[in-house]
Amino acid sequence: MSSSDPAATPDDCCTPQDVTSVARPDKKALVSRLNRIGGQIRGITQMIEEDRYCADVLTQIAATRAALDGVAMRVLETHAHGCMARAIQHGDGEAAIDELMQVVAKLRT
Repeated sequence: MSSSDPAATPDDCCTPQDVTSVARPDKKALVSRLNRIGGQIRGITQMIEEDRYCADVLTQIAATRAALDGVAMRVLETHAHGCMARAIQHGDGEAAIDELMQVVAKLRT
């Protein structure tokens, strides 16, 4: 089930139709988290421009990566509960699992 799959449209994929049984992602919260991450990156840039201590810069990079990983996991969770669940219900489970494994592999690198 790829983004080019006609069964996976923005209207139904990752936006559960039954929001009482599957948590719908809070887009506003995700955007807010990403804006904070952008601020962290700007802070790291400033630290480098100011020749700050390398260990401090690396600590901030680690914190930023962790924050971005948190966003990725939330999006992945939404994908699993929305797109993947729907694909499994429609008999496309194997393709959905293959796609999920590819995405997880990308997140690990």
